[in-house]
Amino acid sequence: MGLLIRSGEIVTAADRYIADLYVDEGKVLAIGANLEKRGAKDEVIEASGKFVFPGLVDPHVHMALGFMGTVSADDFEAGTASGVSGGTTTIVDFCIPPRGTPLLNGLEEWKARAKRSVADYTCHMAITGWNDHTAEEMRRVVEDHGITSFKVFMAYKGAIMVDDGELYQVMKQAAKLGAVVTVHAENGDAIALLQQELIAKGDTGPEYHPVSRPSSVEGEATNRALMMARLHGATAYIVHMTCREAVEALERAKLSGQHCYGETCPQYLLLDDSVFAKPDFEGAAYVMSPPIRPAHQGHHDALWRGLASGMLDSIGTDHCPFTIEQKRMGKDDFTKIPNGAAGIEDRLQLLYTYGVCEGRFDLQRMIALASTNPARIFGLYPRKGTIAIGSDADLVVYDPAVSGARSAKTHHSKSDRNIFEGFKVRGAPTHVVVNGRVQYANGALKVERGAGRFLTRAVTRARSEATPRPAGAALP
Repeated sequence: MGLLIRSGEIVTAADRYIADLYVDEGKVLAIGANLEKRGAKDEVIEASGKFVFPGLVDPHVHMALGFMGTVSADDFEAGTASGVSGGTTTIVDFCIPPRGTPLLNGLEEWKARAKRSVADYTCHMAITGWNDHTAEEMRRVVEDHGITSFKVFMAYKGAIMVDDGELYQVMKQAAKLGAVVTVHAENGDAIALLQQELIAKGDTGPEYHPVSRPSSVEGEATNRALMMARLHGATAYIVHMTCREAVEALERAKLSGQHCYGETCPQYLLLDDSVFAKPDFEGAAYVMSPPIRPAHQGHHDALWRGLASGMLDSIGTDHCPFTIEQKRMGKDDFTKIPNGAAGIEDRLQLLYTYGVCEGRFDLQRMIALASTNPARIFGLYPRKGTIAIGSDADLVVYDPAVSGARSAKTHHSKSDRNIFEGFKVRGAPTHVVVNGRVQYANGALKVERGAGRFLTRAVTRARSEATPRPAGAALP
């Protein structure tokens, strides 16, 4: 059964125009004026007055992640379904084998969990240590399994953190393979000591989480990660950037000609550290790393400016929700609060409302940041991240005329908290098409467990959609 979407305003990173779309067998087959149904059973969506976006690509999620003594609340089925209802049709998760576990063993376990996904998926392979076999295992991950990006954590000392020597080796081998290295950039040694000092003083509440991880430790680690990448000519992608110091480090690298990327998330654009002071342990819902930053230190402005100027390349979510009961594991010690929150379902409406409608960037830049650039950087474009003949039929029909508010009462995540609770939003998806099939329509999910496909990827040195310009420069 085919699908005809009529008279919508198609918006990609490169174009914006009104046309019809015809979809069949999971692909976009025709784009033009006055298209007709090709079969009696074809479904028709009238999209006049609405936008038609390519399905969003979330380059940073953690489904069913075993972490800090528990497992994130959304498995692959619930998490991807939540994403579909918010317009995200492809995810890049993380396979994180414990230190000492062979990468391919970790991959086998991760794929078993991911089979529940309702939307297409792939992963970054985390390197949590280095031994005599790691370089060869990385080669096999890239060449035999089509996973062309790795992840290193410069934080979480004593668990999944790599030291500088290990980081050096990962960058060296990734450069040989042409793979991207995604980096959680925080100085884990400094954080561990700060945490110990705070706990020793009896400062145990969630409000001390951001105190233990100041922006300076993120800025320093971002500089160090980019230096390690520069030594070997590796491509570094700094994840979930939160602060002015990190943005400035990335700007210096880019303007010197280094091939690197930066990502941020809606929570770092829209929230400030006052959330940690919420009473009755509610501040724990916002505990994530790096933490949400103070409003008065220029971090928000630096991030928004970086997104508009092209210095920041993408917006992910770091979707990793835990219930408040799980968070209570750290009621007497903030270092034991599981780090993470939901966000995959909120991203599109927040970016449209607070990015586009408030004039921080236009619709095409929004699509570049949330779909096209992640697809390009991680080897999924043009199959994903655009609307073109032959591309996968992952589409979002978005009605800009409606309004609402984000809430845990209405989201599809299993998390019992929404960190954007009460945020007013403009516009909403009316239909979301995944692989040619309408899986969300007018508030109703029609997803199928296991319908998502594992995506192999090619090595790419793709540039982001926008050419970097100096911070503060006007958009063309």
